[in-house]
Amino acid sequence: MRSRNIAQTLPLIAPVHILILSVIVIPSLFVIWLSITKSTYGQAPTFVGLENYFQVLSDPAFRSALWNTVVIVVFAVHIELAVGLLMALLFASGLPFRRFLLVAVLAPYAVSEVIAVVMWRYLFDPDAGPVTLALKGLGLPILDWAYEPSHAMILIGLLTIWLHLPFTFIILYAARLAIPADLYEAARIDGATPLQAFRRVTLPLLGPAIVVALLFRYIFAFRIFSEVWLLTGGGPARSTEVVAVYLYQEAFSYNAFGTAAATAWIMVVASLLLAAGYVLLLRRQVTANAQ
Repeated sequence: MRSRNIAQTLPLIAPVHILILSVIVIPSLFVIWLSITKSTYGQAPTFVGLENYFQVLSDPAFRSALWNTVVIVVFAVHIELAVGLLMALLFASGLPFRRFLLVAVLAPYAVSEVIAVVMWRYLFDPDAGPVTLALKGLGLPILDWAYEPSHAMILIGLLTIWLHLPFTFIILYAARLAIPADLYEAARIDGATPLQAFRRVTLPLLGPAIVVALLFRYIFAFRIFSEVWLLTGGGPARSTEVVAVYLYQEAFSYNAFGTAAATAWIMVVASLLLAAGYVLLLRRQVTANAQ
């Protein structure tokens, strides 16, 4: 009977397995094979083992790109988390015109990254951008991102935060709304101040949601590409290049498919290690809350 049920359900689930094989498994195996070969246009692939991985890891341009990626991830994601948490608490406190403000907060997530970059390039144009002119009028320093690498990194970070803040906000806001009001009433009766209620009630119960938001944002931010490529192209002089841009340059500018594939798998392994750590932390928090 069981074998008959399997035989009946196999044709129904076969398309899903075929789709997974064709879209994920086979391309991944091909990239693994490509990462241990040396190949380019018009050249037959030759097996080189782990040489591509050693070449990438010893490349100063890759180390610089990795450092830029880490800087953007660490600062942008944590600032985004702090702002998203503050906004979630503000909205949950009964903010006036909450429905209209919610639409405004979520609007950046509906904007194409290409459109967002074009808009920000115009706003922060070093010569005639509205934001630049406003900063000059107030006597404040401007972001000369076209020539100063540190200013370009700041602008990339701000753009990343603006684009992905709605994602973090909606996770934390939904988690905050799920906290029963009775807990806050009990804390108030026990004489807890708003700060104590935040530390003892809100923050522990928001812990799993915070970890989930950080997990996804770390993974997404580590693969940042569009904001950097469309805004600065990795310049000036590759000073704002991130790992994904380095991969793109290796594959499509230098036609070095082996090192590009090795870079891709280094990114995959780094993302999996990062995800494993956060999943372990999430399990511990969920277990602690359950007890």
